Amino acid sequence: MGKLNTVYAKLPTLTQHLAVSTYGLYWNWLRFGSGYKRFEKEYVEREKWSEQEWKRWQLHRLQTLLPLAANHVPYYRDTWTPEEKRAAQNGQLEALPLLEKTPLRKFPKLFLREDMHPRPCLTFHTSGSTGTPIESIWTVQEVRNSLALREVRSARWAGVSFKMPRATFSGRMVEPEPDSSGPYYRFNLFERQVYFSPFHLRPDTAYFYVEALRRHNIQWMTGYAVSYYLLAKFILEQGLDVPKIKSIITTSEKVTPTMRRVMEKAYGARVFEEYSTVENVVFASECEYGCLHVSPDAGVVEILRPDGIPCDLGEVGEVVATCLMRDYHPLIRFRLGDLAAWDPDPCPCNRAMPVLREVVGRVEDVVIGLDGRQMVRFHGIFVNQPHVIEGQIIQESLNLVRVKVVPTKEFSPHDIQDIIDRMHQRLGSRVEILVETVQHIPRTPAGKFRAVVSMLSPEQINSLNHNP
Repeated sequence: MGKLNTVYAKLPTLTQHLAVSTYGLYWNWLRFGSGYKRFEKEYVEREKWSEQEWKRWQLHRLQTLLPLAANHVPYYRDTWTPEEKRAAQNGQLEALPLLEKTPLRKFPKLFLREDMHPRPCLTFHTSGSTGTPIESIWTVQEVRNSLALREVRSARWAGVSFKMPRATFSGRMVEPEPDSSGPYYRFNLFERQVYFSPFHLRPDTAYFYVEALRRHNIQWMTGYAVSYYLLAKFILEQGLDVPKIKSIITTSEKVTPTMRRVMEKAYGARVFEEYSTVENVVFASECEYGCLHVSPDAGVVEILRPDGIPCDLGEVGEVVATCLMRDYHPLIRFRLGDLAAWDPDPCPCNRAMPVLREVVGRVEDVVIGLDGRQMVRFHGIFVNQPHVIEGQIIQESLNLVRVKVVPTKEFSPHDIQDIIDRMHQRLGSRVEILVETVQHIPRTPAGKFRAVVSMLSPEQINSLNHNP
């Protein structure tokens, strides 16, 4: 689980708050340090551009980035054909091959530019929503660039700012004790940020989550869409009084109309959806008219048919993206594993930024504990598991969860026990965990990988919601 997590888990609660705040001070410097204001100013200015200005900018950026990748990134240099390298020299993105996740997962260092030597670098892991956690390696300036984008195109569009008190649902194990009686959050004093635990959310704990919003004067919320939705359901069922919230910016999962309706009723605030990835190859955010705009300065987004031909407007296809805001670890024509469609109708906001009509298949199944807690993003169990190629969580009953693993040759009983320990930390020790090694994890008829599968009936789920 990592040495720092192990040490953190042994600290008293008050000291954990202090540790989170210390970490928050570091992140505040990392995200808002030198260069941040320049990035912010540039995003504001480009937002006013015409479609033709965007096209010229993207072409110029590709004509700079693609030759660098062909010459200085080992993976592209060694795998692209001479014809593809010539296309790269001319900035012809469509002539380059699609990038699968497997080589990126196996050989992340081969995607680093050899002509750059930034220090320090930061490594982030995807949560593995496709069952395959991936390393994403960033420079400090790229982190600041990314936060500036979220501030300008997401937070401000929602009427808030990262400088305002906020709450966050993410995959961090902020409360290590699975049977904790609370608190179910930790407070980052330096950014006035509440980190909520998504692993302790259930009907009888909902009140304490709401009280944390009140205690810390939280003005907006961001993070896992399903967690905020589940909390909203409990709030409405119990008639809890929620302090005034300005807006909710959801991430990680698709927001359905039902989810949006429930959240806006419970929190008395508008929901704004974000669509992005840890690698930042794509960034889309919801404007004041409810349209999900893709930021062309974050990346070039293609929606393709199975034969590689671009889809028509309104036609669902595979999302392929090329990152334009990160140079050190460039991802070119990266297959995200998502399906989406362009909106054929223009947005009334008049921003010349393309609009996604829908992103398909990002709502995940929920894992439910014996005590009724409901948890999402469980595929994060495989982060920092180097001997797991793919993994899938299957909840067969309330007290039985099967974990399917496609192993490497180095997979051992130690890895099995580590998986069991992680699952017990989230669900409690009374739940039986079966780890099963398999050669392949089946895809859905649409070719999608399901990282989490629940076999519980709707009746079981509803009974738990009303009988904590």
